[in-house]
Amino acid sequence: MVGRFRNRRHARAGFGVEHRAAIGAVLLVLALAAAAPAQRIKDIVDIQGVRGNPLQGYGLVVGLAATGDTSDMTPRALASVLRRQGLSVDPQDLDGQNVASVIVRAELPPFARTGQLIDVEVSAIGDAASLQGGTLLMTPLSGADGQVYAVGHGPVLTGGFSATGQASSVSKNHPTVGRIPNGANVEREVPTTFVHGGAVTLTLKNPDVSTAEDIRTAIDTIFPAAAETLDPGTVRVALPTGLAHRHVGAFLDRIGLLEVSVDSPAVVVINERTGTIIVGENVGISTVAISHGNLSIVTQEKDYISQPLPFSRAGTSERTHRTSITAIEEEGTLNVVDRKVSVQELARALNAMGLTPRDLISIFQALKQSGALQAELKVI
Repeated sequence: MVGRFRNRRHARAGFGVEHRAAIGAVLLVLALAAAAPAQRIKDIVDIQGVRGNPLQGYGLVVGLAATGDTSDMTPRALASVLRRQGLSVDPQDLDGQNVASVIVRAELPPFARTGQLIDVEVSAIGDAASLQGGTLLMTPLSGADGQVYAVGHGPVLTGGFSATGQASSVSKNHPTVGRIPNGANVEREVPTTFVHGGAVTLTLKNPDVSTAEDIRTAIDTIFPAAAETLDPGTVRVALPTGLAHRHVGAFLDRIGLLEVSVDSPAVVVINERTGTIIVGENVGISTVAISHGNLSIVTQEKDYISQPLPFSRAGTSERTHRTSITAIEEEGTLNVVDRKVSVQELARALNAMGLTPRDLISIFQALKQSGALQAELKVI
């Protein structure tokens, strides 16, 4: 199979050959094809039923240095908070520039108990310039069912700053979003059930039938006939007969420490925006001949001023426009790439052709169209 590929680049106003190196300054990442190390089962699976729950609430951050909201919503919300404290205040009497309306988010981890502390994230929803130095007032955090599961409060850490003067301003990072480490107390527990019908279900983080079968085999070597592969992403493990409830954790720990080989699919991932290429371990190509050359067309637009001769009584100055077009075509040789069995050999063959990552992106796309790329091609 013979293919000939060209990159056609149209450059204008000095954006020509001298800039192609800058355009091609990208990153080529290759996954090494060495034998994949064994991974613990607990690192590649999740236990069905063991998950976190998102929490969210509306709150107020106070104590800002005139970087808060200027909208009417924030003073009304602050007046409502003060009324609950027994103080009746007209919202128009409150200066909202020291207060900001925020959305408070947190995740209630599995097995969280009442009184446990969790982190929260605070994000401004108005026109506040910065949350630096502010303190979050007590904020109920609710789940999807509307029940309050935690209460957040405390000083906000932004990790950035902003300062504004009459004629200039400076900012670092993102001062309108902050975090409060251990900023919420768990007030309600969520029951977590992961044993159903005397068995636990393991879900693979990256479903693969070979990996699922390796997990089943590893478990069966210790607990015969205990594991069953339901599909490429699910393995069901039956608990030993008569296992006491207090020993379930020890059972899960034992199977979680078992090591299995993780099989990776043959895939090439291309990010054309950054020029990044990820080549999976099992990627191969059929024998193919490749010729690749670059055709650059440089267009320059220039204005000239035409003036009459010195001491001439006739004629006027005129502006003229000239267009200069130059075409440069690089030579490309025909290179035969044999079928490769490893990523190192494939990388060595392509790099020997002196290709840039931008060229490789075009070649991988053409190889897929020709049917010579024995892998899935993903463009992100």
